[in-house]
Formats: sequence, structure tokens, C-alpha cells
Amino acid sequence: MDRPERTVLLVDKSTTLRYYHGMLLTRLDYAVLTAASPEEAMMIMERTVPSCVLTGFRFPMMSGLDLMKKLKDRERTRRIPVIVMTGEKDAAVRKACIEHGCSGYLVKPVEPASLYRAVQAATETTPRSNIRLGTSLKAVVGDADRSAQATMISEGGLYVRTPVLTPKDAITPVRIFIKDREIKATVVVLYNHAPEGGASREPGMGLKFIEITDEDRMFLRSFIKEQLTSDITPGEPGDRDP
Repeated sequence: MDRPERTVLLVDKSTTLRYYHGMLLTRLDYAVLTAASPEEAMMIMERTVPSCVLTGFRFPMMSGLDLMKKLKDRERTRRIPVIVMTGEKDAAVRKACIEHGCSGYLVKPVEPASLYRAVQAATETTPRSNIRLGTSLKAVVGDADRSAQATMISEGGLYVRTPVLTPKDAITPVRIFIKDREIKATVVVLYNHAPEGGASREPGMGLKFIEITDEDRMFLRSFIKEQLTSDITPGEPGDRDP
């Protein structure tokens, strides 16, 4: 089921990290707004209310904690969840942020899985723990040699586009082809969409892994991270403003 688009306002004085985390969020299917300071972020929120604010902590004028306090003081913005990111592990900073109601606390540069889980937890009533990566991979569902296409994949399962549907709750084998590797697993059909389900919804099935080797699961994790971080880097340590 498609979810409404979520918008994340990313506040960081480091150009490098704004780009890195912004690209990760975009590839994770979020709309992204960016600001170089809390003051700029407040100006942006005069025009729009994001689903979540992801902010650094130390800035020249107003701190990330000050930004959070200002948001909580205003009726229009007090319900926006705020996730604080810092470049250091400081127990006192973490304690202060949690006491003032931050929805998450991360040390940057943030790993894709940690970033995804934090934003999911802050913005979704039923948050996902595994990254869902949009992709286009050959797959074979069932014992018959019929080809499908995996258009979404995670450590927990996949969505396959196919007009040939297996009943809901059925258990079936699946093969997924990634690079030169063939992953064999057993899945249960969580739901399916028939071809006549509407022009805006592709026919296919949501499948959950119930048997997959630890080695193949680790391979999927590495593949997803590689796809998300290709061509982007958090930069050198000197670029990582606290």
C-alpha cells in the first residue's frame, strides 16, 4: 500500500553532510528540504510544515536544542518530530535532547539503516525496521519457471510485479537474481494485487521471507547499502561538523 509522501527538513551547517544525508533520504523515498542553520529552517517552516526535522546540534547562533524548543513553543510546529544528529558521542547532549522531547538521537555520519529506522519511528504509526529499496531484479516465484520482477526488496521480503498471482497466505519458494548471485528462499504471500486492481497499481504480490540463510540475508543487507550509498560519501573527518 502506498503511503503519503513524507517531507524531511534537514538542518546541518556542513554542506558535505547535508548532501550526503539528503541523498540518502531521497533514495529512501522521502522528499527533502535543506537548511544550513536553525534560523533558515525557521524561515522554511513559515511556508511549510515538514513531517520531520533532522537537525545538527552545534551552530554559530541558535543550537539544535534551541530550534527544538522554538518548535515546541509554537502551535503550528509543536507536533513536528525532531531528530538530533551530532558528530560526537556526548551523554550530556543526548540527555538534554531527550529531556526536551527529541524523537531520536543519532551520531553522524548516520548509517542508512539507522537513519531509515529513526525517520520511520518518528513519522509512521506502524514504522518499518528494514529499508525497502526500489529496484528491478529478475525473480522466479514458485516451482514453475515463470519470471517476475522484484520492484522492491528488503531484508524481510520483496514485492514482485507479475500478472500470475499466488493466493494470500500461501507458502512458496522464490529465487532472486542479484548480480552473479542466485538467492533461494521460502516466502509467504502477504497480499496480492490483481491486474484489474486499477491503473495506478501494478499487479503483483508482497512476499515475506520465512526461510532464508543468514549468508543471503547479509548479502541483501550489503547490496541495499551499496545501492543507497553509491556515488555519495560522508566526506573526510574534517568535513563532519559536530
